[in-house]
Amino acid sequence: MQLWNHAIARILERMEDTRKRVGNNYPHWCDYETGKWTTTVDGDWTGGFWPGMHWLAAKYTGDHRYCAQALALTQGLKNRVAVESVFKSFPFYFGGVLGAVLFQDKEATDFAIAGARSLAAMHNPILKLIPLGAQAEEGENVSNVESSIDSLHASPFLLWAAEVSGDEKMRQIGQQHAASVIPLHQRKDNSFIQSSTLDASGRLVRHHTHKGYSDTSTWGRAQVWGTLFSTMGYLRAREETSWLDAAQRGADWWIAHVPKDHVAFWDFDDPAIPNTERDTAATVAASSALLKLAKVAKDAATRSRYQAAAEAPIEALVTKYLTPTSPGDKRIPGILTESCFNKRVDSRPHDAASKCEFLLSDYYLLECLLVLTGKLDPTEV
Repeated sequence: MQLWNHAIARILERMEDTRKRVGNNYPHWCDYETGKWTTTVDGDWTGGFWPGMHWLAAKYTGDHRYCAQALALTQGLKNRVAVESVFKSFPFYFGGVLGAVLFQDKEATDFAIAGARSLAAMHNPILKLIPLGAQAEEGENVSNVESSIDSLHASPFLLWAAEVSGDEKMRQIGQQHAASVIPLHQRKDNSFIQSSTLDASGRLVRHHTHKGYSDTSTWGRAQVWGTLFSTMGYLRAREETSWLDAAQRGADWWIAHVPKDHVAFWDFDDPAIPNTERDTAATVAASSALLKLAKVAKDAATRSRYQAAAEAPIEALVTKYLTPTSPGDKRIPGILTESCFNKRVDSRPHDAASKCEFLLSDYYLLECLLVLTGKLDPTEV
């Protein structure tokens, strides 16, 4: 417990430092040797993790000034409503849903529901899913017949919004999206491929990856997104037991393939392993998924196994990757190092970072630590 609380203290210290550095902009990724952030003006797809961290900080400390800061940060994210991207689920979920769930905040609720309605409007009934959208945040142009496992996050977001708003059509869209995206991207060996191209009727044309090593490899975050978002979807629709089955199969694949030191490489099929980048982002988000599954998996032995599989990576991260990592380490405290944002040569210029501090990683580490200290029920978020 002392290890977890000490790590949280470092993260809160880093949050104060980050606020001073980024001003009214949103942190995106950071050179962890200098502490300098690459920022965005409107939050991009990652910006919601910043107010999300403030909601979590308020939950941990009881200091409602963090709530006020979270709400202020959502103001700059409101323009994301008009963006044609399925990934706008992220800023509205972490910026709004967390405030609604953890603090019953009406402003956060209204913010999130506005985003959910704009997202539901992108639904394609012929494809039976929400496509990536013409403005999706990828390194190359995407069409409205592209999908990805990343987009599965839209389902738990829409299912939450449907329950709160009483919108039955939104609930149907959320369910149909997950029912299409999960089997489309989970392979027979239970790994997840990131991306897919469909024809106009919704039939699969090809599998590929926007961010992994190759079109057939298992990109680390793809495996995590499939596992985590299937779990989150199930938590919002407990009757959808096939989603829980998919999540557990994905979790079991992860546990069987992750390195013995518990910290994943950026892509499980990079032939340069072990001489290639780790990805603390994929690793810590996997622990988020496993902590949720440790509450809802089908039997006690499996729940216990998932709990242990979640805790071991968190211990590795806070002892070996969260600054300071040694007595002589003079870097800013609370930086989670060695996240691999995007190695692809066709990545957007502001995404091209293969060893960095990544805002997503910071959020998930704080979330996991709150769960491990008993301050947060993992099934709430």
